[in-house]
Amino acid sequence: MKALVTGGAGFIGSHLSEALLKKKWKVYVIDNLSTGNIENIRHLENSKLFHFHIDDVTNEKVMKRLIKKVDVVFHLAAAVGVKYILDNPLDSIRTNVRGTEIVLELANSFGKKKVFLASTSEIYGKNRGDRASFKETDDRLLGSTTRWRWSYSCTKALDEFLSLAYYREKKLPVTIARFFNTCGPRQTGRYGMVIPRFIKQALLNNPITVYGDGEQTRCFLYIDDAIKAITGLVDEKKAVGEIFNIGNPRGISILELAKRIKKFTKSKSRIDFVPYEKAYEKGFEDMRHRKPDISKIQSFIKFSPKVEIDELLKRTVKYLER
Repeated sequence: MKALVTGGAGFIGSHLSEALLKKKWKVYVIDNLSTGNIENIRHLENSKLFHFHIDDVTNEKVMKRLIKKVDVVFHLAAAVGVKYILDNPLDSIRTNVRGTEIVLELANSFGKKKVFLASTSEIYGKNRGDRASFKETDDRLLGSTTRWRWSYSCTKALDEFLSLAYYREKKLPVTIARFFNTCGPRQTGRYGMVIPRFIKQALLNNPITVYGDGEQTRCFLYIDDAIKAITGLVDEKKAVGEIFNIGNPRGISILELAKRIKKFTKSKSRIDFVPYEKAYEKGFEDMRHRKPDISKIQSFIKFSPKVEIDELLKRTVKYLER
């Protein structure tokens, strides 16, 4: 099998590329390195089955050449991270929308066996204020267009609509997955990802900066579990034309997360609380709770997360210590 992984030098993309190579797939990666890192795939470059292209998914000429070669397209390339979205709104919208449009157009024209689209839990927007789990069919609730963070949710929703339209009208075999806070080695904290940011602050004995009151909760999935979910869905024929949550339903408050990281790193850091408006922008809106309902993916491929939060943190701390 031959695969193209867009955004393959990123956090999830590099782990996916590694997993596919272990299965003896030929892997082509395209990444413009705007948020990816060449070091994430350095260890793969000696493989004769691995081919890396530094370019942009909106470069239609290059994408045409790459997609023509492969059987499966894993479309992971996107603008990611709250901070990056707020700092680069125009580029984020262009990359997420036009990049996906090009992938779908070309995959359809060449009759690809499968397209996997990486979406996001941001799709659900502002939730109901309780701790209920999100199901794939739940309604979305978003803020005003003057709140830039919701632009990411809107672009990924349009990506999903485009994918489902290609499936409905053109019979393009597309599977969509919404990721909930995937974490682990190679993830950067530069763009707002909380776990690597907290760990780096703790290792340096700098203040661990918790945004808001810290009582907001999140559910964290270890990268190895995420990769098993991706490959399982691509291998499952019945997953075509469907949307799935990929996550771990067991949650933790951000304040408790900071305390555990401080404990595991034996850090002398204090925990500081920073208002959202100071961390991001005036009027910034956040979800209090974000929890996935994973009953659908469990029914399709018997997916169940294996790595829980403490082990996830310990492995990530060990990686960042190095």
